[in-house]
Amino acid sequence: MFQISFRAMGCQMKAMVDSESVHAAAALREVPRWFAAWERCLSRFREDSELSLLNHSDGRWMRVSPTMWEVLRAALLAAQLSEGLVVPTVLPALEAAGYDRPFEELLRGTPEAADEDEVETREVGSWSWAAIQLDLKRRMVKLPEGVRLDLGGIAKGWAADQAVRRLKPYGPALVDAGGDIAVSGPMANGEPWPIGVADPRSAPRSVLEDPPLLGILRVARGGVATSGRDVRRWRRGAEEQHHLIDPRTGRPARTDVLAVTVVAPTAYEAEIAAKVVFLRGSREGLAWLEERPGFAGLIVRHDGEILWSSRWSMEPAGAVPTSGQGGPDGA
Repeated sequence: MFQISFRAMGCQMKAMVDSESVHAAAALREVPRWFAAWERCLSRFREDSELSLLNHSDGRWMRVSPTMWEVLRAALLAAQLSEGLVVPTVLPALEAAGYDRPFEELLRGTPEAADEDEVETREVGSWSWAAIQLDLKRRMVKLPEGVRLDLGGIAKGWAADQAVRRLKPYGPALVDAGGDIAVSGPMANGEPWPIGVADPRSAPRSVLEDPPLLGILRVARGGVATSGRDVRRWRRGAEEQHHLIDPRTGRPARTDVLAVTVVAPTAYEAEIAAKVVFLRGSREGLAWLEERPGFAGLIVRHDGEILWSSRWSMEPAGAVPTSGQGGPDGA
């Protein structure tokens, strides 16, 4: 088995191909280049990215690349499927909460308080996804004035699925994009991939150590994603902030969920579902999962209680080596 680890999109990435072929090894070496190209297009933290150019298009039509077109349409579909809970138009809200720089830089500084104008922009802008216009024939996009996009979590799930699709011809593949995990099929021996689910109630002892595990998933194909406020959080004055914005309020969500892990047919779908469950809260989110036969999930509440859907199956954590660990989704 070949594997590679690297950083991209503000997260630690990992890719594996269960093959001894030199062609598989060569394909795996291309994965960081794929993610670097996607990040150059989709990052909100790069002034020269295509997303930044689109966010500054000031209400004008802009022709976009195939990558931007595909991810933006995926983000708008996510907004529809989630009934407006998972939307790409939350960038003003993220910035108003203090998430206006890469997370590593955010932790080194103290965000300033938002003024009233920022709060108003945040609350209005987060509802504007339905007003985005698309020209299907010319691959052009028009954002309403004042609307700016963050594609973070959706981009990671999409990228994990894309990378696995490209690696699949070379052997069974797994890609872990900072906790958004895509699996192409069973390992070469026919067994499902072991995937560790981190315990959000326990912080790792150092940055070099993996967090404790709640258990081990066995996933033959599909996607896994985790959303939570246990890692990507910061303080702004006396109030704790995090990156999961509730578009109904325009502020970091206040629910009884600490973290949720979802298994779904794709990493993209798992990413959407994990956010929906987090934003709906534990009881309503669990009911939402139960209504969807292709999904299963585990919820850790703030009070430490653990809930899971009827289709969830997980082994106790042990000495089994893991393929990846559910982690925070990044913006």
